[in-house]
Order: sequence, then structure tokens, then C-alpha cells
Amino acid sequence: MKIIVGNWKMNGDNEDKEILLKALKNLRTKNEVVVCLPFTLIYGNNHGITIGAQDISEHDNGAYTGDISGQMLKDADVKYVIVGHSERRLYHNETNTIVKTKAMAAIKNGIVPIICIGETSEEKNTGRTNSVVKKMLLESIPGQGEYIVAYEPRWAIGSGKTPTEDEIKAVFETIHKALHNIGRDDVALLYGGSVNGKNAKQIMNIPHVDGVLVGGASLKSDTFLPIIKSID
Repeated sequence: MKIIVGNWKMNGDNEDKEILLKALKNLRTKNEVVVCLPFTLIYGNNHGITIGAQDISEHDNGAYTGDISGQMLKDADVKYVIVGHSERRLYHNETNTIVKTKAMAAIKNGIVPIICIGETSEEKNTGRTNSVVKKMLLESIPGQGEYIVAYEPRWAIGSGKTPTEDEIKAVFETIHKALHNIGRDDVALLYGGSVNGKNAKQIMNIPHVDGVLVGGASLKSDTFLPIIKSID
């Protein structure tokens, strides 16, 4: 079984949600499928599909206008939450420390955080991919609890570009070894970054890749379902 997570980012409305979730409801798959929706779309009829969120506050409650707490997500029956996505790190200046705190807040509320890590084009071009990814990993993960790690090369997100199979394999070996060294062989690892129906199977057959985190292709059933079906 693979874990396939759709990240809608700041896209979609209730009609889009209804169309996709109905299509997923009728799909027979051995994979675990999660759709991480904008906050406005989390509540309502989710047709039995596992729902995730795209961010979580570090705080339980209080005067934090615009933030959404783990308690609120739990009340909305959210099972997973993305933390530390490259866009949050870039546009909201989220550090590894903040990401770790958010992951801990999720675990505290019985929600599984999907912790994102990945290098920039400058870091890749200077040969620092593995060292950067390892540092981000070890500084972003909590000391205990269930979590998932998603490797998303920041230069590949939304670009239509993907690393080579050998490049992905090398990074996942680095991540797997780092987690093994701290006794966390149980952590599922996802790949994200321009995943589509044509490359998903090849990516998910790479050693230690337990699934994918899908961006734009998760918005429509005609692009999301082929990804899910590709590994059945």
C-alpha cells in the first residue's frame, strides 16, 4: 500500500470538492488516499474520504487571529496536516524550529503531521542536497509520536521538473539512514514535486518511497485518479 496525499493549496471551492471526493468514493484502491483541503472546505460531507489540513498553529488557543489550532482540526475530524511546506517556509518564514513545534502540536491532538523538507535550486547546484535535507529533517521532526516525512525539492514544485530516479534514490537513502539511526524505521516517506500520472509509478517504485504528495494534479479527478491507480 502506498500513501497518496493531495495538497490543494489555496485552490478550489465546495463544488470542486464535491466532484473530486465523489470520484474518490467510487474508486477501488489498496492505497491510502488523503486530500488536504483549504480550511474553508474541511467541514461538511467528505464522503468517507480521509481529510487533511495544510497548516496548524503552534498554539492550542488564544489571541492568534487567523490561526487554526490542533483542537479545531481534531474537532473537524482532520487526520493529517501538512507542516513546513516549502511555501510556508518561504512566504511565512517558518524555521525548522517552528515546523517541529507545529508537528508536536499535531501529534498532541491525535493528528499525523506530514513534515516537508527539501532543498533550493542554489543548494542543489552547489552539491549540498543531502546535507541540507538531513539537517532539515533532524531539526524538524519531533522526538516521539507518529509522523510522515515528505521530501519535496523546492526547485521542482510547480515547475514541471523532477529529479532523476538516481537523485531521488540518493536523497531517500539519506533520509532513511538518518531515521534508522534514531530508531524510526517506521516513518513513512513521501516524494513531492511535479508528480503526475506519467511519473508516479516510477517514483513510487524507488526504494524507501512510500507514497507521493501531489499538488496541482490533485485538484481534478482526471489527473489525480491516474496517480492513485498507477501503483495498484
